[in-house]
This record gives sequence, C-alpha cells and structure tokens, in this order.
Amino acid sequence: MILVPLALGACAGDTTQGGGSKPVPEAVAAIAGPGQDIASARVMPEDGCYWYRHDGPVETTWLPLRTADGRPICTRAPE
Repeated sequence: MILVPLALGACAGDTTQGGGSKPVPEAVAAIAGPGQDIASARVMPEDGCYWYRHDGPVETTWLPLRTADGRPICTRAPE
C-alpha cells in the first residue's frame, strides 16, 4: 500500500455525486497508474484511500485508485 504523507481529511467531498472535492495532490497524480479518472478521485472516509469514478458501459461505480503496479493509494495505514 502507498501512503501519501499529506493531511487530506478535508478532501473527501461528496463521494456519491462526484462533486465538491478538491483536486488530487500532484504527488498522488504522479504515482497513479494509467487509465484511471484522476479528476474524479477523492479520499473515502471509510478507509482513507483514494477512489475514482469509473463510468462503464452498463453502470458507474467507484474503484480504488491504484499505482501502476496495482497498489492502492491511501492517506493512512489500514487499521
């Protein structure tokens, strides 16, 4: 797991509608793997990790934002 050493508690915003959050820090965008919607990414308060909105052909869902090697990007260690 990648921990981003930033105080990001206020970045969660509205996770249900995809609005009201701040852009992800440059450090997060730099380590995120390709093919993920960085613009929609936000920290989920439940786990402290970044998630992004994936608009698929059938449904829209939230997926964990991951590094290029598949590790989740989080602001804190798991409990």
